[in-house]
Amino acid sequence: MEAAKPMFAHRIAERMQGCGTEGAFVVLAEARKLEAEGREIVHLQIGEPDFDTPRNIIDRAHWALDNGWTHYSPSAGILEMRERYAEFVCKQYGVSGISGKNIVIMPGAKPICFLTGLALIDPGDEVILFDPTYPAYDAAIHLTGGIAKRLPLKEETGFRFDHDELAALVSDKTKLFFLNSPQNPTGGVLTREDLEYIAELARRHNFYVFSDEIYNRFVYEGDHASILHVPDFLDHTIMLDGHSKTYAMTGWRLGFSVSSEEMVKHLTVLMTNANSCTSSFTQIAGEEALLGDQSGAEEIIARFKMRRSIIVDGLNSIPGVSCAMPAGAFYAFPNVKEYTIKQDRTSQQLQRLLLHEYGVACLAGTCFGPMGEGYLRFSYANSKENIEKGLERLREAFSRLA
Repeated sequence: MEAAKPMFAHRIAERMQGCGTEGAFVVLAEARKLEAEGREIVHLQIGEPDFDTPRNIIDRAHWALDNGWTHYSPSAGILEMRERYAEFVCKQYGVSGISGKNIVIMPGAKPICFLTGLALIDPGDEVILFDPTYPAYDAAIHLTGGIAKRLPLKEETGFRFDHDELAALVSDKTKLFFLNSPQNPTGGVLTREDLEYIAELARRHNFYVFSDEIYNRFVYEGDHASILHVPDFLDHTIMLDGHSKTYAMTGWRLGFSVSSEEMVKHLTVLMTNANSCTSSFTQIAGEEALLGDQSGAEEIIARFKMRRSIIVDGLNSIPGVSCAMPAGAFYAFPNVKEYTIKQDRTSQQLQRLLLHEYGVACLAGTCFGPMGEGYLRFSYANSKENIEKGLERLREAFSRLA
């Protein structure tokens, strides 16, 4: 009798231990499995606009494909497109002095997070991030051996940070600060004063600021405050913008960074090694998105503002649930502590219950950090009809849990 072959012993890198993932995709897969079993699920978990990409952008991509834009481009992006993206940045953010030399075009916004981490974080470096916050920043810190220092965002302050708490976290070991405004998951928005305070600390302690501003068009009252508005701060700055949210281009995988020419050199080296380049025809379509007809994007933003009121009013009508009106992005982040902490239940357990028993897919606040305990995140990137259907199911669920 032939001897059994020995089991292969996997030798996975230690850095993979404890590396998290993005809850939205985990819950999406779980919801799709339930749908395959015949369940009807209301999807309020994923941050993906439910609209198709505007027609003018699709037509421009067709043009690019028909006209030979199917080859490699320079790793930082097509030179002309980098200049055109810089033109957009100056126009959209109301700044001057940004040129194509400050732009790197990447296949999506997430690579900007990881490549920035690779470029800047050495093992043992301290990196500040909000809590709760988008999980890709935490993963970038973990995979590069950095030490995460969490800055709480609290409901009572509109999910802005406490300046004294930030000052207490900063030290000469601080290398980088990942910030996001408008915020995922809270919908909070930072002010110009907040950003100037961060910049003052960054200058004093010589650290970088990574500013994820992909929701910059989703500010519902007032104007968006950008890190680019801080004078003479570009040497400290890596600003992220992209096409997924404003132009419903999640599947196109297209984003870009704005930084100093010195930082561009390092991000370009990493792009060469990681991706070679971003698809040429998508860069052409992205230029049309940024500088072409904006009516499609304006319609998307207007719809989200209407949906914001529907979901927030609906959540606040449920006894024991309270939801602040988000100032930006397209997420509601209700306080459900009456049904979690006070009933000896975690947000994760409540998330699973709502999905499996009531067919509503959402995310536990703890998908975004420990400070998210007692909260849920609902994306209102879905139709008015589906949001109202989800609210009806939530009313039933919470009435039974009361």
